[in-house]
Amino acid sequence: MQNPAFDRLRNWITADDPRIAMSGVLFVVVLAGVLAGALFGGLGPILAVGLLGALVIGVLMLRSTQAGLFALVALIALLPYGALPFKVGFRPTFIDVALGALFAVWALRLITGRQHTFVASPLGILIFAFQGWAIFIFIFGLRYGGLNITVARNFAEIILSVSLFFLIVNQVRTVTQLEWVSRAIIFAGAGTAALGIIFYIIPQNWTVQILSTLRVFQYPTQGILRYIEDDPTQPMRAIATSIDPNALGGLMVFLTIITVAFLFSARPVIRRRYLFVISGLMLLTLYLTFSRGSLLGVVAGLGVIGLLRYRKMIWAMVALAAVVVLLPQTQLYVARFVEGIRGEDLATQMRFGEYKDAFNLISRYPLTGVGFFGTPDIDVYVGVSSVYLLLAQQLGLVGAGLYILIGAGFLLIVFGAFRQLPAGHRLEGPLLAYGAAILGAMVGGVFDHFYLNLTFIHIAALYWMVMGLGMVAVLLWRAESESSD
Repeated sequence: MQNPAFDRLRNWITADDPRIAMSGVLFVVVLAGVLAGALFGGLGPILAVGLLGALVIGVLMLRSTQAGLFALVALIALLPYGALPFKVGFRPTFIDVALGALFAVWALRLITGRQHTFVASPLGILIFAFQGWAIFIFIFGLRYGGLNITVARNFAEIILSVSLFFLIVNQVRTVTQLEWVSRAIIFAGAGTAALGIIFYIIPQNWTVQILSTLRVFQYPTQGILRYIEDDPTQPMRAIATSIDPNALGGLMVFLTIITVAFLFSARPVIRRRYLFVISGLMLLTLYLTFSRGSLLGVVAGLGVIGLLRYRKMIWAMVALAAVVVLLPQTQLYVARFVEGIRGEDLATQMRFGEYKDAFNLISRYPLTGVGFFGTPDIDVYVGVSSVYLLLAQQLGLVGAGLYILIGAGFLLIVFGAFRQLPAGHRLEGPLLAYGAAILGAMVGGVFDHFYLNLTFIHIAALYWMVMGLGMVAVLLWRAESESSD
């Protein structure tokens, strides 16, 4: 049914008489100006721009899961903690909204019959088992503490993030779609790397002022700048919009490995000269975080890629390491890395204390852990800088074992498919990029807890998204192999 008012407006601005048509155009311009002025005047420029952007992105997301994935990637990289400036019973984050829209579109496709199949993939049973065990422990852990709404909501976000694996496998079905998502990840990573460097080199009060404008989206306004060992006399650490430099480091593990892998790929998804610049930005940002665990993760991921296919990458890594060791400006970084290996600095000694306390808790509750709501004993606590020990605390050795088994199974499947792939194949880059990114995260997870943590939903979501994209590459190769037999 046509709208009479809309028809009259359309006839007005398309009238044959140019004076009448011009008056119609002027009316639309004035009306748009009044509405925009009211919006910006009533909400302020940041909220108004955010609202308009959210409306546009929301419409696109409800039309296409591809657009939804682009939006989710951008939020993970550029606004990971941003939340709506109003409550709907609680204050959803933008990532919550993006995840909800993605799963809503997928559900509508299934309900309306536009999609008839559900692909579980070879990892499906293990991931379902992990989710089921986590839900069981969540309920079981209520015995150790009362229901906390915030923890319950964060746990639901984690389960949704894990389910992102299945959404990716079922919605990214072609090599072209896979490459477009890869481009989105690389460009979003370029943005967060650029922000990390800019906020590092501009005057510190400017950084504080800029990031403080995000308070309307529930970003912190105190303790924004971070320093080595939280000592302002020590060098500052890069934060971008992740605020926590170690969390930024965990994010850069994925982004750096994926970007550098495509840089050396025979068929890069972006022009190589742009990938070279973006890789440089990411490596510099990773360096400025002073996150040693993340650095080891990136070295492990890129080292495996170099050994498997691109020998030039090994030489580039050796050259870069030599520069870092020899430059006078990087001697503090080298010294801190050596201190960490020797266990001499305060941060490493504190981690050793956390590990000891974590093993104490795990030894008391080895199979089930203590869940997410607290501990039954006052002399132990949940929290340690290792995703595996943290999971063992919360989900027991069963949950941590399933998590490790999923990661190991993924690596076996991805690198097994890669061995069958002809050199220079279109799927070579994605298989190496996403396989090595998960490997890097698994290595980094020994020293950091971000990869499945209720507080860092964005990194958990990216972990399972990357795993899903790697599995998509495997399934596409298997389909191609079967069709050619």
